[in-house]
Amino acid sequence: MRVAKYYSRDDIRVEQMPVPEIGPGEMLVQVKACGLCGSDLMEWYTDSKAPTVLGHEPVGFVSQLGGGVQGFILGDRVFVHHHVPCFVCHYCRRGNYSSCQTFRESRIYPGGFAEYIRVPAINVERDVLHLPEELGFEEATLIEPTACAIRGMKRAGLQKGDTVLIIGVGVSGLLFTRLSRLWGAGLIITSDPVDYRLQAARKLGADFTVHPVEEDLGTKLRELNAGRGADLVIVTPCSAKAMEQGLRLAGPGGTVLLYAPLPPGITLPVKVHDLLFSEITLVSTYSCGPDETRTALEFIHRGRVQTRGLITHRFGLDEVGEAMRLGVQAGESLKVVVVP
Repeated sequence: MRVAKYYSRDDIRVEQMPVPEIGPGEMLVQVKACGLCGSDLMEWYTDSKAPTVLGHEPVGFVSQLGGGVQGFILGDRVFVHHHVPCFVCHYCRRGNYSSCQTFRESRIYPGGFAEYIRVPAINVERDVLHLPEELGFEEATLIEPTACAIRGMKRAGLQKGDTVLIIGVGVSGLLFTRLSRLWGAGLIITSDPVDYRLQAARKLGADFTVHPVEEDLGTKLRELNAGRGADLVIVTPCSAKAMEQGLRLAGPGGTVLLYAPLPPGITLPVKVHDLLFSEITLVSTYSCGPDETRTALEFIHRGRVQTRGLITHRFGLDEVGEAMRLGVQAGESLKVVVVP
């Protein structure tokens, strides 16, 4: 089978690998589409794993079934989650699935940018989902990103009527825009230096959009919000500068949700005095669990989260390098999908 193997950002090769052999309880899935995630574009993260086959948002057809698999037949259309929890460890019992050792170790093979993937038995059992016939494969690649945003919303604790400021409206920021509306936000303000993305944010429910180069975001926020900071600030870029800005723009009693990592060793300056006396809550979130993937599928299937307009570009396996370059540019593109 063909795979797109990552050696570096500028060195992605289409290579041949054997189709994975499956064992009892496992599943072989023919990949029909796999989304390109922002984490695939973080060189400090991807280079540490090279050479590797990236892609963790795959959907496709069940091609083979190992002995003992129940609930699936050949040809089923499925979403595959790349990580699953054990459900019984200390972290799982507290709902922190992404801290579970089983979650960190379970993974598909070799990766979604391939013609076929092997799904481990534990993943088959716990987070392979049937896709409704009316839901297209490309749209279904957004199940995992939507699930991650849903987990972020849960951790942020948005209250009905809150003012939400979203810094950065790539795909994740757009999903947060829509989910903030579903969660009952009273006012949603988005900020991004790309007009194309601001237009998309307005379509998905943003009340106001701010171009941070053309307007001062803090001044505009207070102008729109009765002189106050935001109740919830969601920071989606991998940027310490954006995170510092988010901390400054949260109002007293507010929450700042950090949605993307910084490279290891990079620190974020925090004015603890202001944080404490303004009672600002700093929250992070990583990945999603089986409960969020099911909610995400339901939201997408029922049209509560509109995904069709988010997919702007499609590439084959031999074009993964081009897909990544487009994603890094962060211009007039939203969700990029690889179609093996």
